[in-house]
Amino acid sequence: MRTGLLCAAALVAAFAAGSPGVAVSGSSRDTPPTADPDRPEWKNAPAIHADDDPMGAVVPHHQTEIRSRWTHDNLYFLFICHFEDLYLKPNPVTTAETNHLWDWDVAEVFVGSDMANIYRYKEFEISPRGEWVDLDIDLKHALPEGGWLWNSGFTSKTRIDEANKVWYGEMKIPFSSIASQAPAVGQQFRVNFYRMQGTARKMIAWQPTHKKNYHVPEAFGMLELK
Repeated sequence: MRTGLLCAAALVAAFAAGSPGVAVSGSSRDTPPTADPDRPEWKNAPAIHADDDPMGAVVPHHQTEIRSRWTHDNLYFLFICHFEDLYLKPNPVTTAETNHLWDWDVAEVFVGSDMANIYRYKEFEISPRGEWVDLDIDLKHALPEGGWLWNSGFTSKTRIDEANKVWYGEMKIPFSSIASQAPAVGQQFRVNFYRMQGTARKMIAWQPTHKKNYHVPEAFGMLELK
């Protein structure tokens, strides 16, 4: 596997003609999540940005930067989330997952490996204070309890920089939770990145869904392992 940090660029080959994409470089070293963009794994990584709401309109003061990397065992995402205010769940629990975490401030990634069935994918969420939830989504055949009882084994770390109005969140997702085959260069996944933020419930999407809903797999972009 080639080593290096993330390389973010538009992919020519994508799930649908013209779909934007993220090219993610491989790394030989697994590390625990730190939510620190100045770590060697993240410091010089180029990034993609989410600036729009689901309808495609710019959401001022809520820029989201997303960096990515992968190893033989895990897929990593680092979110850098600018905000105006925070809307946090009282009495957070970080030792067990929090269902309906999306009712509060979160960063989310939806990722699917089944190119024949785009309505089946996984959802991962983290809050600024370290709460988390993962879900197994099947839009055509709803799973018990909406899929939130599924457990991916993913780990995360978050922190809030109140002075600069930024919160950081890092996810470490086992590849075994999102694909049946081992990862390899050239492998592609369907992906989209989202946020819910603030008391005004700002919605931010990497790829606009053109609906007041994030669960629109036809709008996903592509992620390719490099």
